[in-house]
This record gives sequence, C-alpha cells and structure tokens, in this order.
Amino acid sequence: MKVLLVNGSPNAKGTTYTALNEIAKTLAEEGIDTEIYHIGNEPISGCRACRACAKLGKCVVNDGVNEFVDKAKEFDGFIFGSPVHYASASGGLTSFLDRVFFSAFLSGRGDVFKHKPGSAVACARRSGTTATLDQLNKYFTISEMPVISGRYWNMVHGANAQDAQQDLEGMQNMRILARNMAWHLKCQEAGKKAGVQMPKQEEIVLTNFIR
Repeated sequence: MKVLLVNGSPNAKGTTYTALNEIAKTLAEEGIDTEIYHIGNEPISGCRACRACAKLGKCVVNDGVNEFVDKAKEFDGFIFGSPVHYASASGGLTSFLDRVFFSAFLSGRGDVFKHKPGSAVACARRSGTTATLDQLNKYFTISEMPVISGRYWNMVHGANAQDAQQDLEGMQNMRILARNMAWHLKCQEAGKKAGVQMPKQEEIVLTNFIR
C-alpha cells in the first residue's frame, strides 16, 4: 500500500514539508510506503473551462497536472498539504487541484481517486487553517473519497520548519492522522480479501436548476 503526500507550498522544505514528513515517517512505521510530491514554485495555470480534457483524455495544459494524474494511479491514498495564503490554500495548489480533479473526471479517469482515502493538512503562522481545510476537503467529497481525520483539525502552526517542530500538539496530530490513514487502508485491504464488494455505481445524473 502506498500514500502520495502532496506538498502544495512554493517552499520545498518549509512548514508544509515538515508536517508531511512527520506523517510519512509514521506511515512507514505502519508498513505503508510513501512519496512526497512537491508541486514546485513555477506558475501553474488555472482551469480554462475549455473541457478539452473530455476529448483529449487529459488536460490541454501540460505543466505537470497530467503527469500527476498518471502517477496517482499507483497510490492507494492521498494527503494534500498546503500553507495558508489569505485564509485559503496556496494559489498554486488550488490551480493544480482544480485541474487535476476536473480533468480526471471529464476524461473518464475519475477512478484514479474514487474510493481512495484522502486527507488535507494546513500549515499557518497563526490562523486561516480551518477555512483552508474546508476548501481542500471538498475535492475529496466530490470525488467519492473517504476523508481521514486526526484527533483535531489537521493543522500545524509555525512561520518556518523550525517553528513547526515546536508545535508538539500539531506534530502529534500528524502522527495520529497517519495511523488513521494506515488503519483505513488496512481495513480496505482486509475487506477486499474477505470479498466485500465495492459500492454499486449508478450512471451520473446532472440536474440544471435553470431550464
């Protein structure tokens, strides 16, 4: 079993990485393989709403999003980490995830994420974390992904990596989150071996409110 941890910060080894690395270490103790994927600090285009992905089978913009969707096939769970920028996820991660999930859905690759557990982690100097978590969790709930929680909201405080390590409660919650993720994955695996069937799928129905 493998979990992909996404660092949505422009900084490769800052507060967000510190939180995700604590999760990765705990998952390793639980026998779960991990990889930390950094989205980088180059500009990431937002969704153009062109819907070309429905015809192309991938996003029309080639800046790492398509590579990520292909990579995601190999993983059983996901944790998206972001710094708090103006009480929301970083602009880069927001553009990235909008296109990842929209293009995966329209191109028929939504199964890359469906029924795989997801979790969000927000890192801030002081506040805006709960609003950021609300934003990130919506990607999971629109994609039939079980949401994994910790003992508290999944947040770590600090202006830098050194500060984050001093947030003992926050770092402890990263470990609790990791163990909950590992437990869920192991339960899914046990269910498969026991013959538990995946949920029945229905054809998607879309209702427009203005007719």
